[in-house]
Amino acid sequence: MNNPRKPVVVVTRKLPASVEARMGELFSVELNHDDRPFSRERLAEAMARADVLVPTLTDTIDAALIDKAGPNLKLIASFSNGIDNVDVDAAAHKGITVTNTPNVLTEDTADMTMALVLAVPRRLAEGARLLAGNAPDSWQGWSPTWMLGRRIWGKRLGIVGMGRIGTAVARRAKAFGLSVNYHNRNRVNPQTEAELEATYWDSLDQMLARVDIVSVNCPSTPATYHLISARRLALLRPEAYIVNTARGDVIDEAAMIRCLEEDRIAGAGLDVFENEPAINPRLLDLAKAGKAVLLPHMGSATLESRIDMGDKVIINIRTFFDGHRPPNRVLPGRI
Repeated sequence: MNNPRKPVVVVTRKLPASVEARMGELFSVELNHDDRPFSRERLAEAMARADVLVPTLTDTIDAALIDKAGPNLKLIASFSNGIDNVDVDAAAHKGITVTNTPNVLTEDTADMTMALVLAVPRRLAEGARLLAGNAPDSWQGWSPTWMLGRRIWGKRLGIVGMGRIGTAVARRAKAFGLSVNYHNRNRVNPQTEAELEATYWDSLDQMLARVDIVSVNCPSTPATYHLISARRLALLRPEAYIVNTARGDVIDEAAMIRCLEEDRIAGAGLDVFENEPAINPRLLDLAKAGKAVLLPHMGSATLESRIDMGDKVIINIRTFFDGHRPPNRVLPGRI
C-alpha cells in the first residue's frame, strides 16, 4: 500500500525548534533557517508550488499574490492571531482556505499591556536607561523631587475593544485599583461587567474625554483604521496617556506624535507601529525625552505562546488534509 504524499508546507519565518521538528515529522516542510523575511518575489514563488503556506503577520498576502498562486495551494495556515495581513475574500474566491491561531496570546498580551500602563506614568524606561549607564553623571542619589511620575491607583482606564485581551487587561487593571471603562461594538455580558465593575460607554468620544489612560485592544479592520483619529486624540486631557498593543494603524500615528510633541497628551506606551518594522524617528526622539515607551512588537513574545501557536498551525494543517474543516478557519467577510 502506497503512503499518501506529504503536503509541501512552506514556513516563512523561523519557529520554535519543537514546532519545526514536529512539522518535519508530519509534512514535507521547507523552513526558514536564517529567519529573514520573505520578499514579495519569494512569497510568490512559494505560493506557486506549495500545498500550504505558513505566513506570519509580517507577510502581506494580498489579492494579487493569491491570484497568481499555484493550483496546489489549498491552505494558508497563518501563524498569527490577527488575520489582517491576508486577503481572506480573495483566498476564498481562489478556493484557498485560511486559518489562524486564536486564543493563545490573551494572557501574554494582557501582561505586556499592563506593563506599559505601569511604565509610562512612572517613567520606568527613562530610569532604566539612566542606571544602564547612558547618563552616568546625571544621578546624584535619591531626591524627593527626582523623576516624579504619576500613580495609577484610582485612575480611570478606558479600554477600546473589550474582547478576550481587553477583558484580561480589565482584570489586571482592577487588581491595581484602576476604574475600568470600556467601549466595544457590543456590551459584554452583565456577569463580566459586574465582576470587573466596568462602565460601558456607547460613545467612544465621551469615554476618551473622561479617562486618564487609554488601552487600545481592538483588531485591525477597515472599520478600525485610524479609529483613534486626530479628532479623537484631541478629546484626551493633557494628563492622559495611551497604550497600544493591538495594531499600529488603529491610531493615527502622525497625529499622536504631534500631540506628544506639543504636550497635548502626557505619554504613550507602544508595542505596535503604523509602518512596522519602520519606526518614525520622531517617536524615537519622544522616547529619549521620556514621553514614550517603545517595544518591538513583543506583547505575545513568550516561548509558551509561540509553541501554542505552532501547535494550532499543525492541527489546522492535519485536519484540513484529513478531509475535515480546520478548527480555526477564517471565513470571508469576517474581518
